[in-house]
Amino acid sequence: MSGKWTLDELTPGRTVEATFWPNTSEDSPFRLRATHLDRRRAPKVVLTNDERVLAGIPCLVKVVAVHKPERDDRGRIEVEYVGPAPFRLEGVYLDPLVAKKLQVLLESGLNILLDGPQGCGKTVLARAIADGLGMVFVFFNCGAVVEASDFLVSIQVRASSSGAPVTDFVKTEVLIALEEAADHPERRYLVFLDELNRCQESARNALMPALDATRRVFHPIDNTFIPIPDNVQFIAAVNRGREFTGTFGIDAAQLDRFAPLQMTYPPPPAEVEILARRHPTISAGNLEIIVAVADAIRHAGELPGSLSVRATDEACIYLKHRLFADDGKRALPEILKTSFCGRFPGRWDDVTTDAGAVWAIVRKTLSSHKVPLAEDEAVAPVAAPTT
Repeated sequence: MSGKWTLDELTPGRTVEATFWPNTSEDSPFRLRATHLDRRRAPKVVLTNDERVLAGIPCLVKVVAVHKPERDDRGRIEVEYVGPAPFRLEGVYLDPLVAKKLQVLLESGLNILLDGPQGCGKTVLARAIADGLGMVFVFFNCGAVVEASDFLVSIQVRASSSGAPVTDFVKTEVLIALEEAADHPERRYLVFLDELNRCQESARNALMPALDATRRVFHPIDNTFIPIPDNVQFIAAVNRGREFTGTFGIDAAQLDRFAPLQMTYPPPPAEVEILARRHPTISAGNLEIIVAVADAIRHAGELPGSLSVRATDEACIYLKHRLFADDGKRALPEILKTSFCGRFPGRWDDVTTDAGAVWAIVRKTLSSHKVPLAEDEAVAPVAAPTT
């Protein structure tokens, strides 16, 4: 359910989930405040002085009173603690033990490093964390970082009115978030550093004071160090493996600034469930076949890379489109040639390439699920070059 609550729904006695943060209003006697209940916007500020409620930790609360219900611009909703909220993230699979570790790290405010194969859901997980905790999500791709200052500003050259070139320093999403967080301590910010190991070690070194107990970073425009506000939490993601180009190793000192969490692809039943929520018009049988093929590819040890969850989602987008929907299972081979084989080097019909090896896995798995394969889809041997 989304949208905004009405006061008629939030009657005293109703139990809802909320995440509270310190109340910075100087004239308010309440210690903590929240803006969302059950992830829906509350019609008035939600306040509590219950000592059992801890800032930044989701909990279940009960509505005690609604003050000034007739006013749109005034009033408050008072609540009291009921119990801890169940830890859950919508549309994301996490191993139960990893989910427990994640909850501990989030409650502790530590920097988190998500380490896993490409397309296993690291970015989706970070967004789900921000949404679930009512945090402002700040996405930053480290792949374009060359110099240390690139984390905070980008340099752009433009022509002035006289035609002479002018250099502008443009703040990045990270610097904007740090400044906003300092101005709005009642908000929480999650800064997601995607592809952290795609920038060189010398550039990453500039972030180390921001990630340790120093909690400060150099502001290249003001030429001074600024503190990292307490309401900012960092989560980074890395891809590792010989199939990745343009990546760099993260040394021990940099790793020590993070609490690492290992991620992997969801097991087939969980991936089917995720896809079913995103694509409810596709039959369960077809979803199971798509995921079974993807799982077979991921467990083929001879391939240098793997298959992301974006590939299965893309296959579903094809399959549910009106141009393919009427074909049912007959459309799957052609769709998987593109969505699965196309993510590997070579051609699907060349058995000497990775794409050809993937097509062999696709054919074998589809055949085991009684999916028809046209005669012209058989892999032809690659002719030897003529001399």
